[in-house]
Amino acid sequence: MSRKFLAETPMLDFQSGAIQALLADRGWTALGSDARIGAAYDFVRNEILFGYNSNDMLPASRVLADGYGQCNTKGTLLMALLRALGIPCRLHGFTIDKGLQRGVVPELVYPLAPRNIIHSWVEVLADGDWINLEGFILDQSVLSALQTTFPDRTSLCAYGAGTDCLQNPPVEWSCESTYIQKTGINQDFGVYDSPDDFYGEHSQLSGLRGLVYRLVVRHWMNRRVARIRRGKVPKMPGGQENRIPAKAQLDLNKVGS
Repeated sequence: MSRKFLAETPMLDFQSGAIQALLADRGWTALGSDARIGAAYDFVRNEILFGYNSNDMLPASRVLADGYGQCNTKGTLLMALLRALGIPCRLHGFTIDKGLQRGVVPELVYPLAPRNIIHSWVEVLADGDWINLEGFILDQSVLSALQTTFPDRTSLCAYGAGTDCLQNPPVEWSCESTYIQKTGINQDFGVYDSPDDFYGEHSQLSGLRGLVYRLVVRHWMNRRVARIRRGKVPKMPGGQENRIPAKAQLDLNKVGS
């Protein structure tokens, strides 16, 4: 196996003191390979809360310090933990339709959001196969609140979720692929050795719009996520949460099922 899938990078800074202290405290290095993957995955899924950081290019140690993240930033932390544990991994880049973020993005600014939002998942090498890990994005409290709010709904593409099996999505680590935003994906950028490589080619929200997002909008979004976590899921106009965007029809059988 190529060493590039285990390499440290500026974003995957797993030799940082905070990450090394976490590994020592949890004792994960003493576990078997599958258990190491599961321990890192469960930590990022539930102990790093769903939320919006200042930008996608934060190093893993900063995401750990923030204590929250979204698909891209939580993915960076997961990759750093996996590589620190000797587990080869890589990034798969996509975009998702912005409809998946509706209900989290305030309606006042929703029309200004980019139609296609940068997205990624982590691919981990386990028992000779690449396994897709995306189900770590929503912490269980957020997911449970959505399940309780929409008990009779199987498909949901809003509030940060994109799934056609809301009541039982494949988010638990069981040595198989996990997903929670898959149905919102509408463009495939392919695989990258590291997040540094991916975000070197693909970035979003620069200039004035990026500044407004960092200083104002993301904090607004984080307050809405906190309300969802408490079971106060905001309603959306016209039942939009029912609809998987028409553009989100990428054939994901080609990139993982």
